[in-house]
Amino acid sequence: MEAESDPEPEKEPDLEPKTEEPAVEKGDEINYDIEIPEEVAAETENAEEEIDENSVLDDDSAELLSIEEIVQKLRGLLVSDHPQRREVDEVKNQFYRSLRNETESQKAAFLESGGESIDFVVNESEIYAEGKELIRKIKEKRAVLLAREDAEKEKNVAKKMAIIDQVRHLAESQNQEDFNKTYQEFRSLQQQWNEIKLVPQTKVNELWKEYQRHVEKFYDLVRINNEFREYDFKKNLELKTELCEAAERLDEEPDMVSAFHQLQNLHQEWRDIGPVSRKDREDIWNRFKAASTLINKKYQAHFENLKGKEEENLAAKTALCEKLEAIDYSKLNSVRDWNNKIKEVLDIQKQWREIGYVPKKWNIKIYDRYRAACDFFFRNKNDFYKSMHGEMEENLKKKIALCERAEALKDSQDWKKTTQDMIFIQKEWKAIGIVPRKYVDSTWKRFISACDYFFEQKKLHASSQHDEESKNFDKKKEVVEKINKLDTSLSSEQALPLLRELMDEWYSIGHVPFKIKDRAYKEFYDATEAQFDRLNIDKTDRKLDSFKSNISDMVKSDNARRQLLRERERLMRQYERMKVELQTYENNIGFLSVSSKKGNNLVDDMNQKMKRIKSELELLVKKIAAIDEEL
Repeated sequence: MEAESDPEPEKEPDLEPKTEEPAVEKGDEINYDIEIPEEVAAETENAEEEIDENSVLDDDSAELLSIEEIVQKLRGLLVSDHPQRREVDEVKNQFYRSLRNETESQKAAFLESGGESIDFVVNESEIYAEGKELIRKIKEKRAVLLAREDAEKEKNVAKKMAIIDQVRHLAESQNQEDFNKTYQEFRSLQQQWNEIKLVPQTKVNELWKEYQRHVEKFYDLVRINNEFREYDFKKNLELKTELCEAAERLDEEPDMVSAFHQLQNLHQEWRDIGPVSRKDREDIWNRFKAASTLINKKYQAHFENLKGKEEENLAAKTALCEKLEAIDYSKLNSVRDWNNKIKEVLDIQKQWREIGYVPKKWNIKIYDRYRAACDFFFRNKNDFYKSMHGEMEENLKKKIALCERAEALKDSQDWKKTTQDMIFIQKEWKAIGIVPRKYVDSTWKRFISACDYFFEQKKLHASSQHDEESKNFDKKKEVVEKINKLDTSLSSEQALPLLRELMDEWYSIGHVPFKIKDRAYKEFYDATEAQFDRLNIDKTDRKLDSFKSNISDMVKSDNARRQLLRERERLMRQYERMKVELQTYENNIGFLSVSSKKGNNLVDDMNQKMKRIKSELELLVKKIAAIDEEL
């Protein structure tokens, strides 16, 4: 949760900025004389007021920029000639949202590590301090600019009042003798009026109505040359028709807020255009009013939809409060229980931040309820960890012991066994509960440093071993080539010793890479079998040679004696089983009658099986003898 020093209030901002209130209340009609209601004019006037930083919260629907990007925008706004309020507010909202997220992140980490809420102090970085200072300077700069604008607006009121007096004088004088001069004076006054832009919004309608009344009087009461009069009416009608078309196109604008503000600009342009002929006045105004009413109603509906969304947001936030308040603290009896529940609460806080605004009247109430539930949770969590002080001290002793075990193993080169030991130690570490917060980092760094050192050394060893195994593969390939090229002119007595010598050389070479182990052996096996076949070597001798090569590999392993003994026991069991099988055949063959052809065939079959068994028994005896020799 947020610290007491958080820069933002414990409330959320109003949904509708004052500058975005509908121009016309629902169901109202626009009067011919008043093109924009006075209440909107007043709101527009207030729109230039600064917003205090304590009323600014983030717009959760906007994409959050990085703090560096936000500060860069603030720098740009400070050096601009006239920073606009809307843009300033958007950047300020982004800044305070980023600051709030950073504060909450720091506090969550502080509470997670066992700290107490009352002890939390925000660690504000330089870039956030710079952002606050930029916002302060921008606010001061805008205040100066607004003060100048206010003074200029008051002067402009006096100027417009003077123009109205002059138009009234022209209309009342009815000087027909030099009409061209009078008309040029009138056009000059119109131009001066249009060039004056800034006046207080509260006086806009009043000034415009007074000005329009005398302008129309000038056209209606003074007998003006029809050529000038009709020309003005025609041009004004063309301009107002274009405004009507522009207002009607706003119906296609997807952003209703933008459409509404564009409509206000069109109304301002309408005011600056002079009258049209009496027969066209009502029609052109009704067309413009109809387009304006359509946009105003859509704008009103837009905010009604937002208010409906606010109710949904209120329901969602109320549900989150109920979840927090429903936590059963009697079931949180272990560190694991609390850690799981902390994750749930942090997830609830994340959901809260992602939910939009609620109705204004519920802002403070729902936030206070949420804040109280969160604070209550973290107070209970802190109390639980305080009660576990003795257990944490015991956990610290266990973790220090694991650090010592890991440090004792880190230089071991028994890679297989030590790897298993290290993995087991790491599992033990995870199973141990929390330790006092001030020892968390130091014990973890000590433990992980020992583990990392061992596994880094193992990795270096594996790399060098792979290089060695690749060289062994090349050596074995050379031996296989020699076997394949054995001199075929030699007799069996001469060639066999050479073949066995090459086989011994192949076996004496160390391991090859695991991925090509089978391939290397197949090349060797195919080469030796081809030579044995050429030299008519008995298959029993081949099997014995193959077996001897296998036990040679066993001798090189870490637990050679245990593997050899296990293999000897297996061979002994196989020997006893085959011996019993041979005895059975010998007993049964005496009962068979050879008087028939069928009986004779059966006897021959059994004799073949007995011969095979005797041959295998001889091979087993030789295999057992080979193992005994190794042992």
